[in-house]
Amino acid sequence: MLAFDPRRAIYSFRAATITPAVLFAAPLVSFVVDPGAVWAEYPGIFFHLSLLLLVPWLDAPVWARTAGYAWVVLDVLTGVLVINDVPHETAWPVRLAGHIFAGIWIATTSLCVEVLVIRVVGVAAGVWLFGYTFVASVLPEPALGPASVLTTAWFVLLAVLHKPVRPALS
Repeated sequence: MLAFDPRRAIYSFRAATITPAVLFAAPLVSFVVDPGAVWAEYPGIFFHLSLLLLVPWLDAPVWARTAGYAWVVLDVLTGVLVINDVPHETAWPVRLAGHIFAGIWIATTSLCVEVLVIRVVGVAAGVWLFGYTFVASVLPEPALGPASVLTTAWFVLLAVLHKPVRPALS
């Protein structure tokens, strides 16, 4: 009988970083060609769920990993709210709350990576996501766009340049 060994990864780090980058492509394009499109929530939900495979791979304090998981929960919730016709005025603040946790996770894990370009891009993406939440009432939604591009670039940079030892056990 096979026993579960938490030290053995069932998926590769590269797969855990490329999958969210690929799944986020459709929502990223929709921001430009079809802003507010409900169809983009479907791949968006799968994008966020794929992060469940990435969070344990990146070195970070437990509280930062917890923030990564909180981001997943809140953005999946937001996608489901939008798909089910919950008004934007209700769903949008939930998404923004998730971005606080996204910013914490991305920036903190980036600071734990030795590759400078990953640190810079990750901290920029994290600070942008986190900070936009507090100015969203005065800035238009497209001002969040650069954070999406930076986050996608961060996933790709992680896949190409970062070499973790193994996924974390917690």
